[in-house]
Amino acid sequence: MRVKDIMTPAVITVGTQATVSEIAKVLMDRKISALPVIDGDGKLCGIVSEGDLMRRINNQADDKRSWWQKMISSQSQDASEFIKSHGRTAREIMTRNVVTVEEDTEISEVARLLESHHIKRVPVTSNGRVVGIVSRSNLLQLVAGQKTKAKPDAGPGDLELRKQVYDVLSHLDFASHGTMNVIVVDGVVELWGWVESEAERDALLLAASEVKGVKNVRDHFGKVSPWLWGA
Repeated sequence: MRVKDIMTPAVITVGTQATVSEIAKVLMDRKISALPVIDGDGKLCGIVSEGDLMRRINNQADDKRSWWQKMISSQSQDASEFIKSHGRTAREIMTRNVVTVEEDTEISEVARLLESHHIKRVPVTSNGRVVGIVSRSNLLQLVAGQKTKAKPDAGPGDLELRKQVYDVLSHLDFASHGTMNVIVVDGVVELWGWVESEAERDALLLAASEVKGVKNVRDHFGKVSPWLWGA
């Protein structure tokens, strides 16, 4: 199975001049933990995460590093940390050396990259532009669905059906697009993510089931109270 079979295609991004407060608001409103940063031409130039914002808060507190940590820290490292902890825009606080994959990358390679680089997600790019994102959650969803044993690659019909389901759900104003993922194998749709009410859950399941060609829809949504997202 390949990245295009499980990635989240509806990627939310920010520009390089987005402020820290704007980034935090998007993360909370969209219920996501990271945002690819793109330049004026739409090319990927970095990624900013909740961890970057938390490190900003922690670094603005007293420097609690041990004496030996301060000794081995270079001026360049200290300068970079200062920028990240005092920066005001995405360009200043983002991680620049972003690990990326392509749509045809094998899932096993994604797992290896996440493990070796100690990261939680990788943007999916095509000609330098972000076309999706794949995370540890996507891999866990795949494992939980137990869909790789009988069929290693989703067929053309499943890929097109996945796109159609995404298109339908993306036009629903109440849907939490930032946390939703769709996996389709043999015409069976698996919906993953979070909902804020049973009505939202039922509406999403119904909308997916009405897409022509869908044989069945399996509900893997978790429920979370709106106030947990800062609403």
